[in-house]
Amino acid sequence: MSRCWGILLSLLFLYLSPGQRLFTLTFAGPGSPETLAAVLAEAMSDEEALAQTFMLGWVGAEPSPLIMDWIRDRNIGGVKIFGWNTEDTRKLAETVGALQRTALETRLNIPLLVATDQEGGWIRHVKGSTSETPGNMAIGASGYPQDAYYAGYYIGRELAVLGINMNFAPTVDLYTNRDSSLIGTRAFGEDPVLAGILGAAFVKGQKAAGIIATAKHYPGHGDTDLDSHGVLPRINATVEALWERELIPYRLLAREGIPAIMSGHLAFPNTQAGMTPASLSPWFLQDILRERIRYRGLIITDDLMMNGATASAGSVSQAAKQALLAGNDIIMFSSTPHLNDRVWTYLVASMKEDPGFKKRVRDAARRVLETKLTYLRGENAVPYIPDLRKVAANLPDPEGTAFFLDLAARSVTILSGEGLFPLTPEKAGQVLLAGNYTDFFTTGRTAFPGARSYWYSPGGIAELQDYARDVDTIIFCLSDQEGLTILKSLEALKKRVIVFSVLSPVNLDRVSWVEGAVAVYSYAPESFIAGFSVILGRIPAQGRLPFPREAKQASVSR
Repeated sequence: MSRCWGILLSLLFLYLSPGQRLFTLTFAGPGSPETLAAVLAEAMSDEEALAQTFMLGWVGAEPSPLIMDWIRDRNIGGVKIFGWNTEDTRKLAETVGALQRTALETRLNIPLLVATDQEGGWIRHVKGSTSETPGNMAIGASGYPQDAYYAGYYIGRELAVLGINMNFAPTVDLYTNRDSSLIGTRAFGEDPVLAGILGAAFVKGQKAAGIIATAKHYPGHGDTDLDSHGVLPRINATVEALWERELIPYRLLAREGIPAIMSGHLAFPNTQAGMTPASLSPWFLQDILRERIRYRGLIITDDLMMNGATASAGSVSQAAKQALLAGNDIIMFSSTPHLNDRVWTYLVASMKEDPGFKKRVRDAARRVLETKLTYLRGENAVPYIPDLRKVAANLPDPEGTAFFLDLAARSVTILSGEGLFPLTPEKAGQVLLAGNYTDFFTTGRTAFPGARSYWYSPGGIAELQDYARDVDTIIFCLSDQEGLTILKSLEALKKRVIVFSVLSPVNLDRVSWVEGAVAVYSYAPESFIAGFSVILGRIPAQGRLPFPREAKQASVSR
């Protein structure tokens, strides 16, 4: 009955003149999300419908006059918050409130999608007082879907306090190419089924916190060591390989009803898409994602300012049009174009000249509106205007702080030298802590009182060797190739070396001579606490490496 009533009201809006209507058509009007979205979209001008497909970033802690103009004059669909907007979390909450107040004063009172990248681990665009967390690979090492759920939930609760209602997470790329520095520990691991299960649990946690989760980077960014910010990565996987590997998480998430998926600027020349980026490919977005996988939610581009998109299309305006025609519903830009930039005027003109493009834009606007009506209204919805009193009280989330420490503890993995641990201060003798993270030294000196410390750098190898000659045990914090080179310089000293691996432990295969190795998967303070607790034997090492030590041959990338 309620659905029929909503349809009836919608018909009245469509066919009665404004003077005959009993109430004003707005975002807060009656009707189901599906019905009201259709009515709102029908009531929009071409420009209003197109604006709903735009998501823009801006520079600075406060909203720029230009982004305010886009909201006030065009009522764009959303804004994207980057790290350069977020050092002061109270200021960020004030900014989000100002943006939403402006949006709610527009003709149809349609609020903004306010999005960011808060994946957990080292991708944490909202900084300031928010939690530093162990990240996806730590969840993969623990292996518990419950950990993924609560990671999504507590990250989501912090975003909700700030008025952020959309998160570009989880990352469900697979850790296929071990040389990838872009994905690395952002992945849950190499197993596509595990990535799908953990990703789905993360999404459910986000939903419980009121956040619209967005899986990325479709169809998969894990099998390349190149970064689509600078170039268009080429991945030589066939569609059959993608279907049984990279696409498994998306197949699972589509069945679970994930509300949004981000398309990646990635080329797959051995598929029907050829060298067209997946983000601009109707074959990837419509034939595979919509038709074969039967996904029904939003599709959002990765930043269209990235070279992976613009180099292929020829210009930003061409990339924007191709993205919408391919099947994206939201086109994202990391910067704020001028109001009459060609990217806008070209798309408006295209709507007037091309009925097929106009229909596609209006369909995209309807889907954006339906998502907003589904998630931005109701008791569980993120408040449009943040309560500034809650920012100081709930950031970082008190319950989340305890959970993330537990997660870090469950994820610690002993990779070699099991018989060496526990390593007590008495057994270790004189210890040298060599690393380049402040929390590593702070926690390490607490674990091993009297330990010496050395902040290493490429130019300090000889000095590090001098320090190392006078100690019994070296605990070396390894996180990247630069550190690996420095670590190798210690082999000839024949000292007891224990590697404290941070982020991906893939480099440990190149230093098999070390006596012991413990892996954590982020540089969050909780990860250092958990790692040293395992070394001392205060807690057991429960984590399992979420990918094989012997890396499989990855597809060639160019």
